[in-house]
Amino acid sequence: MATRRIPLVLLACGSFNPITNQHMRLFELARDHMHSTGQYQVVGGIVSPVSDGYAKQGLVLAQHRIAMAKLALQSSDWVTVDEWESQQADWTETVVTMRYHYGRILKEYELSTGEHKDSSGNPSPLSSPCPQLKLLCGADFLDTFQVPDLWLDDHVEEVAGHFGLICVSRGGLHPERAVAASDTLSRHSHNIFLVREWVRNETSATEVRRALRGGLSVKYLIPDSVIEYIHQHNLYTEDSERRNKGTVLRPLAKQATQPGKSLDD
Repeated sequence: MATRRIPLVLLACGSFNPITNQHMRLFELARDHMHSTGQYQVVGGIVSPVSDGYAKQGLVLAQHRIAMAKLALQSSDWVTVDEWESQQADWTETVVTMRYHYGRILKEYELSTGEHKDSSGNPSPLSSPCPQLKLLCGADFLDTFQVPDLWLDDHVEEVAGHFGLICVSRGGLHPERAVAASDTLSRHSHNIFLVREWVRNETSATEVRRALRGGLSVKYLIPDSVIEYIHQHNLYTEDSERRNKGTVLRPLAKQATQPGKSLDD
């Protein structure tokens, strides 16, 4: 019965530099797929932009990436933008962000459901299924698990085993190969949902930024409201693309201080 489906929230972490129509499309594709399993009812989606501490070249300030994401998602009645991760002084590991959001989701669930007591006044099990949180990503994301010093072994275990992943195909990438190439991902393949994108979309934020720097049109690749914001604030120029140039990506710098913890199959 539909009423017994597991409530599911989708979380997408990333730069969103800037957010594109393809980013938002991932949520729609994932929701359709998870509903088709007959096991889940998607009740919300969260876009969580990284903080400035990520130190990726060309990354504009979080305040702008948050503002653009909010403008883009004004048309969605179920996907929202959360600022918690972007407000952290340092880069936050994906699993830490997932723990934060799942803790908040559980609190809301407990408050809305409450404890039911039997005739003796003892607590009885909650009547509705406990909500779940899964990480939503593109096919290229799975390949990052194989990058030395980028992920900690126990973090991969927790993301794939405890929470779960929903991975949407992109271009010629084959996410099933990334799963097969990792012992950890293979062990939790039942908790990794591979979604086929039925309308091919190759839009990337990198290409959007390149077009903007060259004065080319990006209309229909990103929302008009985002284009207007970019022009108003003069974002994505040659100067902005040099931001963080030569800086070691924060995940690599941070994880390198914890030897023996990287996933290197």
